[in-house]
Formats: sequence, C-alpha cells, structure tokens
Amino acid sequence: MNKIVPEALIDCSTDTELSFAVCCEECGKRQLGERRRFSKAGIRPVSDGKLRIYQILYRREWEQLREETTRRLEPHFNLCPICHRLVCDGCFLVCDDLDMCRSCAELLQEKGRGVKDE
Repeated sequence: MNKIVPEALIDCSTDTELSFAVCCEECGKRQLGERRRFSKAGIRPVSDGKLRIYQILYRREWEQLREETTRRLEPHFNLCPICHRLVCDGCFLVCDDLDMCRSCAELLQEKGRGVKDE
C-alpha cells in the first residue's frame, strides 16, 4: 500500500534551494528527493512588488517540487495498515493475509517477506 501524503514530507528547503525528504518511521532511514535551486535565488528584488512576486514564485516552485517528490518517493514507502506509520520497503513485509511493517508483524507474530525481496 503506497501512499505518501504531502504532509509526511520533511521540508529541507532554504531561501535558495528547494528539497524534501521522507523518513522511515521504523528504521529512521531518510531518503532525500531531488534538490532544486529556486529560480530567483541570488537575485535581489528591486521593490516590494518584486519581493511579493518572488515570494509567490517560490511558493509555486516549492509546491511543484513537493508534488514531484511525493510521486518519485511513493513507490519506495508504504503505509502500514495496522499502526499507520510510513515505512520504507526494507521495513514493510508481504504477509499471507495482510501486509504490514516489521514491528506489527513481530507484535502479531506474523511471518512475511520484505517488499525488497519480492
């Protein structure tokens, strides 16, 4: 079950560079998405109007990269149906009845194969 909600992304952006990451809630592995330089980075706005325009452009580029990062990283993360944590493929098991994260499988004494093993 692959579903990264944009709210699960970690914003690693600065004033000049946009980037997001996702962190596995099981093992803590952090996967960074693409880094992208803000199109107006290093350009000093000459007026309050230009500043406002740059702020809007930054937000648009930020939102676009967030959507792209979500789509790119989604195949590598899974939402556990038991504990509802977002876990990487290495921590998600394909079990007989219901796929789940390693912790839930251990707690429920379920056996399974890792998604990466499939």
